[in-house]
Amino acid sequence: MSISLKPLMISGKEVLPLIEGGKGVAVSNGESSGAWAAAGGVGTFSAVNADSVDEHGNITRTVYHGRSRKERFGELVTQAIAGGVSQAKAAHEVAGGEGRIHANILWEMGGAEHVLTGVLEGAKGLVHGVTCGAGMPFRLAPIAAHYQVYYYPIISSARAFRALWLRSYRKHPEWLGGVVYEDPWLAGGHNGLSNSEDPLVPGDPYPRVAELRKTMNEFGLQNTPIVMAGGVWFLREWANWLDNSEIGPITFQYGTRPMLTQESPISDVWKKRLMQLKEGDIRLNKFSPTGFYSSAVYNQFLHELYDRADREIAFVDHPTGDHVESFCFGVRNKEVFVTKQDRKSIAEWMEEGFTKALPTPDSTFVFVSPEKAKEIREDQLACMGCLSQCSFSNWAANEAGTTGRKADPRSFCIQKTLQSIAHGSDPSSHLMFAGHAAYRFAQDPFYANGFIPTVKQLVERICTGD
Repeated sequence: MSISLKPLMISGKEVLPLIEGGKGVAVSNGESSGAWAAAGGVGTFSAVNADSVDEHGNITRTVYHGRSRKERFGELVTQAIAGGVSQAKAAHEVAGGEGRIHANILWEMGGAEHVLTGVLEGAKGLVHGVTCGAGMPFRLAPIAAHYQVYYYPIISSARAFRALWLRSYRKHPEWLGGVVYEDPWLAGGHNGLSNSEDPLVPGDPYPRVAELRKTMNEFGLQNTPIVMAGGVWFLREWANWLDNSEIGPITFQYGTRPMLTQESPISDVWKKRLMQLKEGDIRLNKFSPTGFYSSAVYNQFLHELYDRADREIAFVDHPTGDHVESFCFGVRNKEVFVTKQDRKSIAEWMEEGFTKALPTPDSTFVFVSPEKAKEIREDQLACMGCLSQCSFSNWAANEAGTTGRKADPRSFCIQKTLQSIAHGSDPSSHLMFAGHAAYRFAQDPFYANGFIPTVKQLVERICTGD
């Protein structure tokens, strides 16, 4: 089935209604986003701790010298601004004046507002729009208006957009370039699944997007595009969304497919793994230190987290009810009480080598090996404040520098693992974000015999409906 894509006004220019999704920490860079723009669409580079590039084109990784978290946080923000400006310049050069260039930022990253203003200040005229999710970015609109760039909030419900509009966006409607509906069950990376929604029962995106359009129309935004993100593969599967009054102006965002291109900066090993995925290999989980659900490939990294979760038990400080079995832990040999069944499980886990009991903020233990316990502790101590608040290290970007809760060993250092996988480490041993449609790489004849297209070839293919 062929489709007819009509150009759409996006960020002040008529372009193909195809947007490259911004993937954090060096996965969407200037080269890949510039190539997407050059192909006539909207390229999006990640401004989330982006890589800086020297005069020879070599990546300059941040080496942290600060002794405290706050000192390292300052270094991280400085590097993030420099990296974002570097990638904006690269994208502008590759785009050659075609398409549009957007920057993607996570509102819950550490220093998000400071980083965003720093990048827009340092790359004036090079960035046409900003997409922003992971939280409720009320301050996004005034920042975008100040720098005269369009803003694109990423939401997962009409209710969320209503709150953003009424509190902030209605004051700057002229710079609202579009609203990104990111499917919380299908999109890769962090998702906006609410506590009232079942992670195991995906919702149909059509009625949710139709409801979003209805809400936008209430506010006079009939001509403002909605960006459908998450689960988009063949455009022919979305043909009934085109020229549809219930949906209105629509454009489509691709996050996963651009990873498997010649311009994509991810490693060849990572690209090969993408082509081997099967349906069900992507897991929606809640291990992220952000507190959000996220979707990633079930690999050794995720497997260890699920196993760790299976070795969690509750304890109390004084014997009560079923919790009457004594257990001592830590360097001070503190005594707590667990159930008889859990005491039996502890003995079994210790025989298997999981001899370290790590307390959580919820009066539970997780049992890990001494090596894993050491790694967790070292990662917590090395925190550089990449999030506005982090459950894993208990860092928060506030005066106290802490969430006020104990560090949580059930999670992980997200900055460490994302930087590692983005710069060539084994993807099976690190957090490997991917959308739930990634298994289609192995089924799509376009990628037969290991074919990896250029971005231009991919965009041309998408425009055919495939």
